[in-house]
Amino acid sequence: MGYGFLIPVFFVTSGLRLDLGGLLDDPAALLRVPLFLLALLAARGVPALLWIRRLGARPTAAMALLQATSLPFIVAATQIGVATGLMSSVTSAALMCAGLLSVLLFPAFAPAVLGR
Repeated sequence: MGYGFLIPVFFVTSGLRLDLGGLLDDPAALLRVPLFLLALLAARGVPALLWIRRLGARPTAAMALLQATSLPFIVAATQIGVATGLMSSVTSAALMCAGLLSVLLFPAFAPAVLGR
């Protein structure tokens, strides 16, 4: 019931509440998207550097890209932040857009980093 109905409904309603208009109207918020994307890469991808001696540079970079993808946690955390009033809807939109870009771009670049 949860994975088949409730969780997809949560993500669809979260996407419907995405304040894309507010994000596009605020240039400072729009500039946060690439910063959040880099922060995701740093926070989630840097631990892959522990494997650089064993795997080499290219596989480690590809692994870092694949580890850095994150969307479900970001969506849930930003929805909680907005609901509690601790986060603005524009900041939530910037974080969710960065998470969406991480899911779309990082896995697409990983094979290129490997040279395939």
